[in-house]
Amino acid sequence: MAKYIYQYSSWPNFTWNEGDIQIIFGKVRHLQGKLLGTMNSLGFSVKEEAMLSTLTLDVLKSSEIEGEKLNYEQVRSSIARILGIDYAGMVYSDRDVEGVVEMMLDATQNYDKALDEERLFSWHASLFPTGRSGMQKIETGDYRTGEMQVVSGPMGKEQIHFQAPSADIVKGEMNIFLEWLNNYNNIDPVIKSALAHFWFIIIHPFDDGNGRIARAISDMLLAKSDESTLRFFSLSSQILVERKLYYKILQKVQYSDGDITEWLDWYLNCLYNALEATEETTIKVLYKSEFWDKHKETVLNNRQRLMLNKLLDGFDGKLKSSKWAKIAKCSPDSALRDIKDLIEKGILKQEKSGGRSTNYELINL
Repeated sequence: MAKYIYQYSSWPNFTWNEGDIQIIFGKVRHLQGKLLGTMNSLGFSVKEEAMLSTLTLDVLKSSEIEGEKLNYEQVRSSIARILGIDYAGMVYSDRDVEGVVEMMLDATQNYDKALDEERLFSWHASLFPTGRSGMQKIETGDYRTGEMQVVSGPMGKEQIHFQAPSADIVKGEMNIFLEWLNNYNNIDPVIKSALAHFWFIIIHPFDDGNGRIARAISDMLLAKSDESTLRFFSLSSQILVERKLYYKILQKVQYSDGDITEWLDWYLNCLYNALEATEETTIKVLYKSEFWDKHKETVLNNRQRLMLNKLLDGFDGKLKSSKWAKIAKCSPDSALRDIKDLIEKGILKQEKSGGRSTNYELINL
């Protein structure tokens, strides 16, 4: 039977072929620098908006990888509140949303702080404020005391994808990991983020939440590689896109004798794709900034500002007056008046699609 990577005597001394990852690593570092340069040249409010959008995406997508869908408005509002960013239409956030956000922001905003056991346990506890994962009671803010298997399939026909190290050695394994994480600096932080992600997933120290914490550790080290608390790209969003491959590579490399070249190659390519996707987000953010700059003197009510921000952020589906009334919490007559006012001001127009109901869209700048 094949051995897991942690069962080899070489564990945890990872090896990789430098030549195989050299080109993609260089491309990642180049694009990172270019992106950071672009972002630093933007105005304060644009930077703030870009960061808010990125962090919101990162929290949503990291949870979605685990099959958990969080509320977009709650996540965005929670991040804005913690970072002291004010915007129209902020909503109250549930405790579980606040917990995920607190963990992710602590990782990226305090990237230069050591990740010790106490901090790690507080991350874990914040992910599960009720002490439950779904219906199941779990150990929170502490390492697992039971065995851990990743399985799939119906009862009686389960397929074991991974058997984590036994619970009695988890603390020892984590001591070695945290010592390396905090004190071993002879390695580029981007490569270190890839190693830390893989290493943590293999130890699987908690009852649940291991994937989200591994991604938070990656984000922390990527912030360190930028030497900046400003976050403009979301690795979790790209992992979600490549989720099948993510699990496939993890499953394959968990049986290696210590050579993790394939994992590093996949991780760096995924990171490069995430950086490329950010360029699209940046265009959106710049457009939004130009829009509000153009309309800074335009008289608008709070409902109009709320709905225009939603349209600028990428509104789902068609905008009808009935949807406006529902989202802006106003009467259908008020919604129609708001829309007609924006048409007169040259901000909205009727879609040409026709049909029985009228849809509205933004006029391009």
